[in-house]
Amino acid sequence: MEWNRLICDTRFGLEDYHDSRTGQRSDFTRDYDRLVFSSPFRRLQNKTQVFPLPGSIFVHNRLTHSIEVACVGRSLANESAIVLKERHSSEPWAPRLDAMGEIVAAACLAHDLGNPPFGHSGEKAISTFFSEGAGKSLQPELQPQQWADLTRFDGNANAFRLLTHRFNGRRPGGFAMTYSTLASIVKYPYSSTLAGSKNKFGFFASEEESFIRVADTLGMKRIESAGGVRYARHPLVYLVEAADDICYEVMDIEDAHKLGIIDTATVIDLLLAFFPPERVDRMNRTMSRLDDPNEKIGYLRSCVIGALVQECSRAFVDNERTILDGAFTGCLIDSISPRERDAYRSCSALSWDKIYRAPDVVDIELAGTSIITFLMEKLIHAVREPQLNYSHLLLSKVPQQYEVNSPDLYGKIQAVIDHVSGMTDIYALDLFRRLNGMSLKINN
Repeated sequence: MEWNRLICDTRFGLEDYHDSRTGQRSDFTRDYDRLVFSSPFRRLQNKTQVFPLPGSIFVHNRLTHSIEVACVGRSLANESAIVLKERHSSEPWAPRLDAMGEIVAAACLAHDLGNPPFGHSGEKAISTFFSEGAGKSLQPELQPQQWADLTRFDGNANAFRLLTHRFNGRRPGGFAMTYSTLASIVKYPYSSTLAGSKNKFGFFASEEESFIRVADTLGMKRIESAGGVRYARHPLVYLVEAADDICYEVMDIEDAHKLGIIDTATVIDLLLAFFPPERVDRMNRTMSRLDDPNEKIGYLRSCVIGALVQECSRAFVDNERTILDGAFTGCLIDSISPRERDAYRSCSALSWDKIYRAPDVVDIELAGTSIITFLMEKLIHAVREPQLNYSHLLLSKVPQQYEVNSPDLYGKIQAVIDHVSGMTDIYALDLFRRLNGMSLKINN
């Protein structure tokens, strides 16, 4: 793959439209701004990241997480671009590398747009509705790839659909994002039939042609695979992934500390393990001047993020050739220096042990699964039997942008998933209660 093609500001759906704008905002910056002002991005403020949405203690939601990932991603890309520009200074396209930070920041903002309510349990609830629940009976009516899309539902593929699909009333190209930004959010550039046991893939059957158009234009390496479409990742995906890895791991631990799930001493030991002894001595002296435990953890968190940005950007530029050849395996975190890598793995192990199985987190997963399963069952029955009175009433509550009258079953199901995955936690809970008659207001 070649940077000269990989960095491309052509807009999806507007390929033949050219506007000689003036000013300082590049098309990639416009991508970023377009996302910030969009409704799907705003709705992330009421979608669970890990912990229940805030009561008296504020924890991260999908919106704050995405903003932080964008900040870290921009830093990672800018650090990498400095080295790459010098390395390729003799090439006429070298100035294009300046756009890396803008592209990665925009992709980071968009990386969670396709996630349903109630965190990752929402993804699981949608997929298991088809693989284990009432939706299982629909398999004979769907093509194999369509069925794989549903039983392996993934928020990453849903984000690509959200950004590119022409929903009712929308212009061609959906958000009309640049090709490079779109490619940089697809962590798993292959179809659902190649997802394997991890249930991760990059695009639904309905968007396969769209992804192929983007990937081929950018010169992404196509990998021969029996049973589905597969490409090597766009190189900037590695930076988006690293920014996400850094933020969710470090910030989940900080949130767990604020909630009292992990004690201060344990978190301090975890985070100090990222640094050599001489640096630890200076950091301990700094913390001795702080009385608030949350401030101590905040200080360490900033130091850890800075260290991981340096390490991951170094890993990226050191492996540039392998990445461009489509031969790099794993993630950048796996290729950082041993001390930082081991410290990160210790954080990850503690998170799985103490955070992701915490009672409040499990409660959200249980409730979210019940709510999403109920909504999926009611809505899919309605789109299949629209002539029924209850169906007519229920479908009147579905926004017109969703194609509930699609001529085929796969399209109808996608319309339901589009609606459910776009809901906030609060809206999904409210609709669940209304449909169960638990929040009916009757005036005397």
